[in-house]
Amino acid sequence: MSTWPDVERDDLFTGPVLAAADRESLEAWLDFHRATLLYKCAGLAPDQLVLRSCPPSRLSLLGLVRHMTGVESWFHDFDSDQARAGYWTRESPDAAFEVLDPATANTILAAYHASVERARRAAATLDLDTRCPCADCAGSPEEAPSLRWVYLHMIEEYARHNGHADLIREAIDGVTGD
Repeated sequence: MSTWPDVERDDLFTGPVLAAADRESLEAWLDFHRATLLYKCAGLAPDQLVLRSCPPSRLSLLGLVRHMTGVESWFHDFDSDQARAGYWTRESPDAAFEVLDPATANTILAAYHASVERARRAAATLDLDTRCPCADCAGSPEEAPSLRWVYLHMIEEYARHNGHADLIREAIDGVTGD
């Protein structure tokens, strides 16, 4: 990869529908934030994608993409596949931000796209009130998060990290914007 690929992204005011049903709104805003993260990386070389924001922070654009690859597993919990995307362990919860090799940028981007597609498939046919059936939640279904909650959590997670991405990108080459 010579530079991170460009990404199509809806404009903030012409993209996500301003008045829509819950599911359409949630999916549109989540897709907007997914695209925004990749938009922040567009045009950068792999060596730039691994640059840290500022000491002591370990945040980098490639680390954020790797982190969100794993965070998409909130949706994966709704399918029957036990495989989990992610880089963290109990011993190293921030492993997605550690030991980043620019040579892995293509692999990380492919893993991110695969994780997002799996998330879309897992949620596609479920009602927003469906409770998470994963083993961690199975012991107490009434306390398990609903699919609606997962959508909202993911929008919040992306929005927060897109703010980080905006600052990191500005530090790399001065590019700012939504």
